[in-house]
Amino acid sequence: MADERLLTDSGHVEDAAAYLWDADRVMLFTTDYFTPIVDDPFTFGQIAAANAFSDVYAMGGRPVLALNLMCYPTRTYRLDEMTLILKGGAAKAVEAGCLIVGGHTVDDAEPKYGLAVVGEVRPDRLMRKGGALPGDRIYLTKPLGTGILSTAYKGGDLSDQAFAEAVASMSLLNRAAAESAVEAGVKGATDVTGFGFLGHLLEMCVEGGLGAEVRPDALPFFAGTEAQAMDQNVPGGTFANRDSVLANLDGTSGIPEHRLLMAADAQTSGGLLLAVPPGIEAALLRAFERRGQRSWNVGTFAAGPPRIRLVP
Repeated sequence: MADERLLTDSGHVEDAAAYLWDADRVMLFTTDYFTPIVDDPFTFGQIAAANAFSDVYAMGGRPVLALNLMCYPTRTYRLDEMTLILKGGAAKAVEAGCLIVGGHTVDDAEPKYGLAVVGEVRPDRLMRKGGALPGDRIYLTKPLGTGILSTAYKGGDLSDQAFAEAVASMSLLNRAAAESAVEAGVKGATDVTGFGFLGHLLEMCVEGGLGAEVRPDALPFFAGTEAQAMDQNVPGGTFANRDSVLANLDGTSGIPEHRLLMAADAQTSGGLLLAVPPGIEAALLRAFERRGQRSWNVGTFAAGPPRIRLVP
């Protein structure tokens, strides 16, 4: 059934469904959940919730309502651990100013947790993957490498201390980044999650009908990411991400294999990827500074076919 108020149809890839509720409000609707990425159940709940809220932030909105999605082996595991996961998600929802109003639990052999989230944004503030223009600067708001470091941590090759920076980043809401981008007038954005930096950047190129030039040396990574990538602590999803973008990737000659994998690393609760017109760049950086938001300029969108070119 067609509905002209649905702003995101099946022919386009967006972070959340966008529905024009009335002249002043676009309703955003999204969901995400996954298996534990850390051992501590409360922290896992926080990360899963931050990750679910991120799709709303990536479109310039604010989360309003959410439902818990919980799969848990209730007959074999202690329920106090499930309670801690839910408390972690609730704590992050309070921070986001979002109400958790219920949910659903399924008995499952492998724990999984996340949220279905409803958000809202004004129509003139909506950010979309296809909002980039040639000449826009490419900004990232979190370092990369959570997939590689998580793999190393699960395999016992990374200590709690060495993993702590990535855990803190995954638990961090993209609220400050989104509010800064909306304030400055950014129109093109997404968040960096399962398809990695290169995969999500290519989505923006395809949606916008343009190319991108990226400076690999400008990409930010968590400490230890390169060492773990060189030791082959790389998740299967990262290899798949790399393979999926190779046909649309230029300038790879001379770049070590592990560095390509790092740029394609599958992320959990990554930062925002923003298309920033030069005329609002200074305003965005001021907004970031006021909110204590880190950012990295890693390249530029360019006219041309939807390809990514790696440049010195």
